[in-house]
Amino acid sequence: QVQLVESGGGLVQAGGSLRLSCAASRTISRLSSMAWYRQAPGKQRELVASITRNGNTNYEDTVKGRFTISRDNGKNTVYLQMNSLKPEDTAVYYCNGILIGVAYWGQGTQVTVSS
Repeated sequence: QVQLVESGGGLVQAGGSLRLSCAASRTISRLSSMAWYRQAPGKQRELVASITRNGNTNYEDTVKGRFTISRDNGKNTVYLQMNSLKPEDTAVYYCNGILIGVAYWGQGTQVTVSS
């Protein structure tokens, strides 16, 4: 099993930046991939960004060029650097990790972007 704990959410004005962190309870190098998802009110949860064990990254189209996912294996932590935030980025952001085909989720952290 893996426990994931997100932090770093908050309220920010449009154009601002936030960095989300996801701390894992075990060595993240054992996870095949880690990702950030988000869910806005009344909408389905969607993939924002992912990073594989090998460091390959993937981004949802609307965040390309603004968000950066990274991992620090030594700290067992994955980050999501979010720049040029827009009101439409407002959502609860969830950390996700895949271990031996099983998906684990954090509790989520709220990001609110005011216009």
